[in-house]
Amino acid sequence: MNYVILIGRLTNDVEVKEVGENKVVNFTLAVQRTYKNKDGENEADFINCSVWGTTAENLKNYCRKGSQVAVKGQLVTSSYEDKDAYNFSEKDPDRESPHAL
Repeated sequence: MNYVILIGRLTNDVEVKEVGENKVVNFTLAVQRTYKNKDGENEADFINCSVWGTTAENLKNYCRKGSQVAVKGQLVTSSYEDKDAYNFSEKDPDRESPHAL
């Protein structure tokens, strides 16, 4: 089963973009790790996410930079080649729904 639940904080204010007749929000979630590094500091992973439609509008209306958000969905792997022919691979959650906490 491919299912993830992430809880973290928005790294920026949310911006809604229109794609055809639909709306999308792309955002980055800072998810704190459960352990500290050798210097005693917490580390975080920065996860790229996106939501569509009315969910995108709700995220824009109710969340700001630093808001704590839970995202649940499936992890999707995508790959692409940049203009210099370098290959990249990303793993991003394909959200079902974000929830402001």
